[in-house]
Amino acid sequence: MDYAFDRTQHDRAAHLRKDDGWRDPGVRVMVIGGEHVATVDGQSIRWITMDNAPDGEWIFLGVRDGVRHAAVIVDRVPRELEPLSLRFLGLTIAADDASLAVHAVGIARWHENHRHCAKCGQPSDIADAGHVRICPSCGTHHFPRTDPAVIMLITDGDDRALLGRQPVWPEGRFSTLAGFVEPGESLGDAVRREVMEEVGIRVGEVTYAGSQPWPFPSSLMLGYFGEALSTDIVVDKHEIAEARWFSRDEVTEMTAASELVLPPNVSISRWLLQTWHGGTIHGKWA
Repeated sequence: MDYAFDRTQHDRAAHLRKDDGWRDPGVRVMVIGGEHVATVDGQSIRWITMDNAPDGEWIFLGVRDGVRHAAVIVDRVPRELEPLSLRFLGLTIAADDASLAVHAVGIARWHENHRHCAKCGQPSDIADAGHVRICPSCGTHHFPRTDPAVIMLITDGDDRALLGRQPVWPEGRFSTLAGFVEPGESLGDAVRREVMEEVGIRVGEVTYAGSQPWPFPSSLMLGYFGEALSTDIVVDKHEIAEARWFSRDEVTEMTAASELVLPPNVSISRWLLQTWHGGTIHGKWA
């Protein structure tokens, strides 16, 4: 089973970013506002020409199959362009379009939140086809930010999976645990700390599984499998409202009966679960 945004499908062609060298009449343009993308019937990305594009800030995304692709950032995608969040669009579009969309949305969200220089506070200017902001006052260059986060499937000696439910989620909705990496911390230590903080479980060996860009707004999800050294759960009641151990049979039966709701294929969380489970997991997020 694949998950969305798992690998780059286009050439970013960074050499074309300087001096607007990427612009030509054949550029295909995506319209984005925040995490919303212009679509066709909410099923596919709506690609338009530069001449038909609304005013906004430009991002050159790169080249795919010999064609240049770009995105224009607007405050809000017009309703007639049928905007849809990439969280949902990622479930239906092909991997090559998803690659371009996650690149565009990730940078667009960065621009949205970093319009002023972090050094002197003055407004900054967009440069390098959307991949840099430069402060005209102090000359500082600012580059797109990515926040590393670990997401982990922990299993115990009986090969049961540890899943948790956030307080804002409805009853029956569970996922793998996750959390941000702190400064001065290794990725393995981040896995162990987050699991201990959220559910009170000690974790020993951890194994890297895969990664996924997650531009909501600026994360890189680093997937791990981990081995539990204890099994008594004590939830923190802040980030996690409920947590429990699930066997494979329980996951199979409870998802089939809609008693357990798990992440959709757009998330690396579902891939971690499916890899552990090895069989059929029904359903998706409600």
